[in-house]
Amino acid sequence: MTLTVHKQAPARLQPRPFALVRHSLALAGRSVTKTLRTPEQLLDVTVQPLMFLVIFVFLLGGAVSGSTGAYLQLVLPAMLVQVMLIAAMATGVNLSTDIDKGVFDRFRALPIGRSAPLLGSVLGDVIRYVVATASMLGFGTLLGFRAQTGLLGVLAACLLTMFFAFCVSWVFVLFGMVARTPGAVQGLSFLVIFPLTFGTSMTAPKGTMPGWLQVWLNVNPVERVMDASRALMLGGPAGGPVLASLAWALGIVAVFAPLAVRAYRRRA
Repeated sequence: MTLTVHKQAPARLQPRPFALVRHSLALAGRSVTKTLRTPEQLLDVTVQPLMFLVIFVFLLGGAVSGSTGAYLQLVLPAMLVQVMLIAAMATGVNLSTDIDKGVFDRFRALPIGRSAPLLGSVLGDVIRYVVATASMLGFGTLLGFRAQTGLLGVLAACLLTMFFAFCVSWVFVLFGMVARTPGAVQGLSFLVIFPLTFGTSMTAPKGTMPGWLQVWLNVNPVERVMDASRALMLGGPAGGPVLASLAWALGIVAVFAPLAVRAYRRRA
């Protein structure tokens, strides 16, 4: 009598809920740890804000506003947005560097979601926004900046600019996926940052600019965020600029985040 032994198929591991979120947060923690262990990576969000304030306030303050104190009040809330975008640019450069070094090859061997390393890097770089905000506001306060709307207004302006920078960072992530070298990513990123940040009323009132430049200001999303930041810190109508800023931010992330993830999957 022959006995037939039926081999039982190995049980499949059931995916745990919210696995992608958990993996992304774990890799975000890795990114934060890496940044804290190499603090020189934070020079662009600690030293640069101080240099920008000193150069613009003391070079242009007397000519534009008549005094450095008045100009500091005008320029700091808007310059905070510029500093955030520069901080966001580094996300794409760092991702390109990690891919070149083979770090993401190791991630592919782990039982994690394919997009988790990308999401983790983007979330981990939020620490750069926090450091940039603290540096700008701390040094600005030493120079004499005083918010007119209280702590809640300043906090709202900081959170809005951080959220906008987080959304725009997906543009730079896409550059990091399609450009061949970190240097190319940085070059492409500056081509985007310069017209978006300097083509605004950050350093001079809108009414002093030629007509064609005012047309650009009217369609520039960064101008909306700078208007919102000024209104939240210094007073004035904030509802319209804040809603416009949020709409632009959500539109940018809705378009560029899927494109960046798709480009990452192709490259990885």
